[in-house]
Amino acid sequence: MTGQSQLARLGLFDARVPRYTSYPTAPHFGADVNQGHFTDWVRAIPEGSSISLYLHVPFCRHLCWFCACRTQGTQSEEPVRAYLETLKSELALLKDILPAGLTLSRLHWGGGTPTLMTGDMISELAGTVLDMIPMAEGGEFSVEIDPNEIDESRVKALADAGMNRASIGVQDFDEEIQKVIGRIQSYELTKDAADMIRAHGIDSLNADILYGLPHQTDARIAESVLKLLTLSPSRVALYGYAHVPWMAKRQQLIPTDALPAPEERLGLFDVARKLFMADGYKEIGIDHFALPDDGLAVKQREGHLKRNFQGYTDDTSDVLIGLGASSISKFPQGFAQHASGTSQYTTAVREGRFATVRGHVFTDDDRLRARLIESIMCNFHIDTAEILRDFDITRLQLEAMYKKAADEFEGLPKITAEGFTLPKEAYPLTRMIARSFDAYDLSKAGHSSAV
Repeated sequence: MTGQSQLARLGLFDARVPRYTSYPTAPHFGADVNQGHFTDWVRAIPEGSSISLYLHVPFCRHLCWFCACRTQGTQSEEPVRAYLETLKSELALLKDILPAGLTLSRLHWGGGTPTLMTGDMISELAGTVLDMIPMAEGGEFSVEIDPNEIDESRVKALADAGMNRASIGVQDFDEEIQKVIGRIQSYELTKDAADMIRAHGIDSLNADILYGLPHQTDARIAESVLKLLTLSPSRVALYGYAHVPWMAKRQQLIPTDALPAPEERLGLFDVARKLFMADGYKEIGIDHFALPDDGLAVKQREGHLKRNFQGYTDDTSDVLIGLGASSISKFPQGFAQHASGTSQYTTAVREGRFATVRGHVFTDDDRLRARLIESIMCNFHIDTAEILRDFDITRLQLEAMYKKAADEFEGLPKITAEGFTLPKEAYPLTRMIARSFDAYDLSKAGHSSAV
């Protein structure tokens, strides 16, 4: 790995850059995209295609202080039940405009806490979706599960509906850290949830864990990772905690003086990384790990790994439709995002329209740069022949873009006749190097730490 002095000189420990789960990133979405675009883009999906569908459930029993997601707290079932009815109404609106013969390559429920829904609600929602669009052969139905909000009846409802991948948030098993971030979830509770899920025949298990949390040390993150490894997750996302209290007000409850310095964050990541690698996991991109037979590892070996709003994905569908408050859809034509507020979203659907309020229409330059950035984020390499084949750009123009990026990072990225490659020692700089291919003004939003 490149020495810390060089990483510091290149600005790694001071930079704030996008995670590049999309290009352009969400802060550059504008109000010129509306429900008319969403409707037209859905109707333009080729008949018989396989698409992805994301459903957002924004409710949580308790709001974790570390979380920057669009969520709201509730102690009762009533708001969740009402929201379910709105989702079903939006699905009916979608059904009216869907082309014929579509199937689902991926169905994902996120939040929030989708498992705040009762077993009968889960069955009702899944039935509504799958009666409208069946799963494709080999399709994946995944759900984000809070171990604090799961029981036998809900797992059974999910399994009966066809869920074949579960995603569990861990963050950290250390009790002091859990108290400071407002997320109490013991190892025993998490293990019980994992065992319950697997007892219903669901073997694919994702887990999220964070580095860079307050009071986190090398020893503490190592202990949490070792506990997580006893659960044998199929894949793990090792995310850096993004402390953005100007965007997520609840993060103001987290003491900033307890947060590790950027240099310490890099050390925490490396401790966790080495433990996952030692246990046989394959390193996927900049922050994921997967067992060798998991879909992410397979797609990485094939060179078909992709990136979306959930991070790295093995889904190759060109269309992702997002439903629910704040959800984002991606079409070949652009991005479309629904209103963030539940009330605004609900009002739109009750009026018989989609709640799309912002988005972005792709330009040819967007498509080119999106491919370049995704290639760096997924493969640490840009294939020149592939870019020249798929885009209207000359070798001279492309290599000028390569040179600009390489020069910004002291020649660490390597330029050859085959393309642009990041050596392993440059991997910590991946998001910063990707930024070199970003044509948009990054001052529009405060992004998270580059490490």
